[in-house]
Amino acid sequence: ASPDGHRDPGYLAEVIDAQGVTVTDFVPSMLDVFVASVPSGSCSSLRHVFVIGEALSPETASRFRALSSAGLHNLYGPTEAAVSVTYWETSDADDTTVPIGVPEWNTHAYVLDSRLHPVPVGVPGELYLGGIQLARGYLGRVDLTSDRFVANPFGDTGARMYRTGDLVRRRRDGVLEYIGRTDFQVKFRGQRIELGEIEAVLRSHPEVTGAAVLVYSDAATGDHLVAYVVPASGRAVDAAALRAFMSGALPSYMLPSAVVLLDEFPLNTSGKLDR
Repeated sequence: ASPDGHRDPGYLAEVIDAQGVTVTDFVPSMLDVFVASVPSGSCSSLRHVFVIGEALSPETASRFRALSSAGLHNLYGPTEAAVSVTYWETSDADDTTVPIGVPEWNTHAYVLDSRLHPVPVGVPGELYLGGIQLARGYLGRVDLTSDRFVANPFGDTGARMYRTGDLVRRRRDGVLEYIGRTDFQVKFRGQRIELGEIEAVLRSHPEVTGAAVLVYSDAATGDHLVAYVVPASGRAVDAAALRAFMSGALPSYMLPSAVVLLDEFPLNTSGKLDR
């Protein structure tokens, strides 16, 4: 594809068809745009699509499966443990969340509390990674390296772990479910809330293809929850109706005070959401 061609879903679909592309990968934000713009039956040559870089919503996965019969694989992996460290092949059973799956070969995934103790099955904890693919640290940043790369009490002498800053829970079958970033968890008017939970409810609305929630601080009126929403193609979405929809699934303190409708989300050069 040409430079920045991945940002144009119509062009990308043409390239896939013209070249008979069988395998490709997307950042979830770009997959959102792609499935909303490309008609069903396009890109029939595709066999496997890999998604990595952000959380994949079940709504986006479902819309992709309606577009294509290709296998949709959800991968997870921070740059510090390049490239991917867990994997999951999505299916219709992923209706409430899309797991990040199980560790890949030669990779260890630990779900730990603040004392580096493993948490019980089903209990949220921070994800720590181990394995030979871990980076050595951050060049010239001893402070940041010592904060993120810590001794691995479960490995051999000298083994290290990387503290991802991601909240996950482990199911009984060993599969990991992504909850959100620890830095996306905010204290808002005395309540600790997870912005990703609000976004997930918004994305479950049939007329919404994308949602992002931020805390907006105003010197005069204080902090406000603001939801940014991209409607499905050709759909008219009423902001008041969206708030009513959210009120059926969220407590009052998690309801955004404003809903802003956007034609599209701002994306950075790699196609990720530019918060």
